Amino acid sequence: MSQPNPYAADLGSRDPFEALGETPYKIRDLVHGWPASRWDKSYAPGKWTARQVIVHLAQTELALGTRVRFAASQRGYTAQAFSQDDWHPLDDHADAPTALDAYLSVRRLNLAMWRALTPEQRNRPFTHPEYGELTVGWVAAQMAGHDIHHLKQLQQIS
Repeated sequence: MSQPNPYAADLGSRDPFEALGETPYKIRDLVHGWPASRWDKSYAPGKWTARQVIVHLAQTELALGTRVRFAASQRGYTAQAFSQDDWHPLDDHADAPTALDAYLSVRRLNLAMWRALTPEQRNRPFTHPEYGELTVGWVAAQMAGHDIHHLKQLQQIS
């Protein structure tokens, strides 16, 4: 039995595949033209800055898109967990426009993959060391809610 999607409340009743296609552009439109000083602001004391949120979104897009490709292309896949706190410093030098470009570009590639997956691939189970048995479709809902979660944080900064 898998764990519940930690971002289910953020996604609500929205279709995950629709949200995956729309939310990145809501983020892009929100932050378009932000001065450098706004990228250094946080939505709450001790939390990531806007730039760091965008870096995190780009990293998550890379990691979870790769996870889905493994799960959808092979049976019996076991995912490797990744720690956002360990990953983040690796790309923390990236400026906000670079991170945003990466996030949007990789999302476009991932959307092409998501849309081409068969129902069997979307429902294919795999194992995650922390969440148990998941499906590729579960990851879509997680990613969609995750985007919305961070959009809300960025809206607090704007």
